[in-house]
Amino acid sequence: MTSNLSKYSECFKSAFELPVDADPSALKYQGIENWDSVGHMSLMSELEDAFDIVLEMDDIIDFSSYAKGLETLAKYGIKFDQ
Repeated sequence: MTSNLSKYSECFKSAFELPVDADPSALKYQGIENWDSVGHMSLMSELEDAFDIVLEMDDIIDFSSYAKGLETLAKYGIKFDQ
């Protein structure tokens, strides 16, 4: 069974076309070339599909980093074992 944290990291890797062994935990919005406005919406879609949620617009706008995303998804009842 895949942990929620692994699934979360995989969403970043997929949305931003990162290498399989990449550690996305330090990523921030516009901190890499692929995390622009289009990449941001791709990430939001990946997360919604992976966790079967619908993110509110305010949460999409406030989603500014990997760490912030953990806080945001916790509001939707997603638990992360770190």
